[in-house]
Amino acid sequence: MASLIGLYSLFFGLISSFFIIYFSIINLKSSNILDKRISLFSFFQFFFVVVSFCGLIVSFVVSDFSNETVFNHSHTTKPLFYKISGTWGNHEGSLLLWLLVLTFFIYLFLLNSKDQRKDYRILTLLFQEVIIIGFFIFLIKTSNPFNYISPVPREGLGLNPILQDPALAIHPPILYLGYVGSSIIFSSALAGVTLNYISKDWAKHIKKWVFISWIFLTLGILLGSIWAYYELGWGGFWFWDPVENVSLMPWLSLTTLLHCILVLEKRNILTSWVVILSITTFALSMCGTFLVRSGILNSVHTFANDPERGLYILTFLFILIFMSIFVFFFFHKNENKTSINFFWLSKETSILVNNWFMMYFLIVVFIGTVYPIFLEVITSEKISVGPPFFHKLIIPFLIPFLIFMALGPQLKWIKSDLQNKLYLMLFLFVSLILTISIIRKLNIDLFTITILLTAAFFLFFITVRDFLKKKVKNLSQNITHFGFSLLILSILLNNIFSSEVITNLKIGETFVSDKFKIYFESIKQNEEQNYKAVTGKFNIIDLNGDKEILNPELRIYNQPNIVTSEADIKTNLLTDKFITMNLVQNQDYFNIRYQVKPFMLWIWISVIMICFGGLISLFKKRYEN
Repeated sequence: MASLIGLYSLFFGLISSFFIIYFSIINLKSSNILDKRISLFSFFQFFFVVVSFCGLIVSFVVSDFSNETVFNHSHTTKPLFYKISGTWGNHEGSLLLWLLVLTFFIYLFLLNSKDQRKDYRILTLLFQEVIIIGFFIFLIKTSNPFNYISPVPREGLGLNPILQDPALAIHPPILYLGYVGSSIIFSSALAGVTLNYISKDWAKHIKKWVFISWIFLTLGILLGSIWAYYELGWGGFWFWDPVENVSLMPWLSLTTLLHCILVLEKRNILTSWVVILSITTFALSMCGTFLVRSGILNSVHTFANDPERGLYILTFLFILIFMSIFVFFFFHKNENKTSINFFWLSKETSILVNNWFMMYFLIVVFIGTVYPIFLEVITSEKISVGPPFFHKLIIPFLIPFLIFMALGPQLKWIKSDLQNKLYLMLFLFVSLILTISIIRKLNIDLFTITILLTAAFFLFFITVRDFLKKKVKNLSQNITHFGFSLLILSILLNNIFSSEVITNLKIGETFVSDKFKIYFESIKQNEEQNYKAVTGKFNIIDLNGDKEILNPELRIYNQPNIVTSEADIKTNLLTDKFITMNLVQNQDYFNIRYQVKPFMLWIWISVIMICFGGLISLFKKRYEN
């Protein structure tokens, strides 16, 4: 019954979309007041999608295996929490969640844009409805979450165990809030271009949507990174996995857009940049959806392997891009060249230069992610692009990026100078001395790493100084930049000081290195609701005689029949101790992977600080220049 209600609600939501378009077109040519029927049907559209989504949740909770989606992704022994989160832990359910957020955001846009022009609100709504209808058709035609199967199975196939995790349960909804937020920016930009409304006033209005999308996308990437760190056994926060990359690309574009919006709000320039980046951000969000849903990416957390779905998304993406390009070239009016006056030493110049660097980083990530796909299509040759490719192309350009990021907040709008800026040279000198001491201590003689670490310390000291100046007006900027500087510094120190040992041990054996000993004391077995666990007990003894007990697990799930390795991580202020165990086939040995990961906690904290700075900017009082 719940599935049937959900299916009918989808159709009613689609019908509501057509009513919205009909009344919007009529209202666009009539009075100066927004037709109340538009808001009413927008609410109906959102309401029907909510009912549909709740119908799918109920189907999962009651284990309705007549629903094909529930059968493929659930099981009676699965805990209730993962039955609910399993609603969006699959292809069909995740797209229904996409649609839910799309309809919610456009309804929210109508409620929070009453001070804006009627024609601008309607055009934004119309562009957004094109996207919404596309997703409705996609769901109903190729990805229906309410398909009926007969005869009804007694049991389901279950959910992939690595997806049964609290972090991953909330990761997709938060990430989608970021992705879908970019759709509002996209539709708003096209409406603004059509009406020649890309201006200071438009920037002030759309800025909150940019911040909302950026904050949620940042949090979504953070949760995904944390999940991969402890669940996949990688022992790291970022591995340039293709699915990681497709979330990073819109984040880079969105971050660039955010800074351009701030410049536009101040000087009424960079309108072309703003429009192009608005289109690019949403296109990259859709591109990521295509790559993940088509099954052409080789990753541990892709959802689908259906060429029909991938072809639909790709076609839909091309339609949206073509529409965007058409609107931009036929309606966008060039900026007044006389008003664009960039002095070489100014805040907006530093922002523009760093925007170029961000675009370069985006291009590198895009090529590294997409090139293997094109190569396979053209030549059938399979290659993988790993960290060395990205590090080689990104790290050298990261150095000037960090320096410009440090200098930018010290400069004024329009025109600035370096008078009374001697502290910059002092911080640069201290950073260099500190870096050299670290490099010499570790016997590392790498010129690039030395310069990069110096730039990172320089940015860190500058952001600390700006933070301590306690200017309320710049508090959000100071917190965000301080968080980013802490992130870069923590990542660099993590890579420099990390260590790893991989060995095979039997129960009762000890591994000895020059820094620590690993004693494999025992194992114990226990049974949970949907899996059996084998838990190891390891004593880690360092040079000072300090002992740490770590308990990694092997979990044997019954449905589906999969064995997973669960890391045990001991975290303190400066260091993570990370250990995993795996069976060695046909032997009594266990494969042990032990890692010391410095500054991991500060990587997570720094990202939270970045988001917190964005939240302050979102809610703070508007200040005049």
